[in-house]
Amino acid sequence: MNVIYLLIPLGIALLVLSVLGFFWAVRSGQFDDLDSPGVQILLDDDRAPPPAPPDAHDA
Repeated sequence: MNVIYLLIPLGIALLVLSVLGFFWAVRSGQFDDLDSPGVQILLDDDRAPPPAPPDAHDA
């Protein structure tokens, strides 16, 4: 029963930190554009691939 005196304040502190983190994310623009990151993977990449490193077994 004594553990409840620890768990209730710990739960309230976790709730407050979670709400503060959510409001920080909203104010800093984390949720402004939810569609572009999911579509960017579908866009073609026009850059040339990097050159392959020389094979160490050829020397």
